[in-house]
Amino acid sequence: MAIQRTLVLCKPDAVQRGLVGRILSRFEERGFRVVGMRMVQFDDALADRHYHEHVEKSFYPGLRAFITSSPAIAIAIEGDDAVAVVRSMMGATNPKNAQPGTIRGDYGVDGTMNLVHGSDSPESAQRELSLFFGSGGLFEYDQTASKWVSRE
Repeated sequence: MAIQRTLVLCKPDAVQRGLVGRILSRFEERGFRVVGMRMVQFDDALADRHYHEHVEKSFYPGLRAFITSSPAIAIAIEGDDAVAVVRSMMGATNPKNAQPGTIRGDYGVDGTMNLVHGSDSPESAQRELSLFFGSGGLFEYDQTASKWVSRE
């Protein structure tokens, strides 16, 4: 397996419902490391850049209205095969189809208010992490020095 970094967004419904800690703890308990985290308020431009592949779809206006409704938490997660494992832990996009034990299966409400977003490929992860953390916004643990350092 390869060490990967991926983006997790705790969407506005997760923030509003006070579920960010529970969601984050699932990833940490699975052995993933948080290497970056910030609260972000989406505006229309950020929503359009992040969800660029959905902008022309019929459901997008509702998604944009939801994601811009209140703050979200952007989290950079690192670990073995992070992209696939994180998405598996999230469950099916529509919580009605998500298995119990997944984040969406346990806490999700509907297809739009589904608590979390996870990058769908290593390439998407790289693009999305750059969008939310830019240059120098992520950290790594330097085992030699036994300390966290900013990753440029």
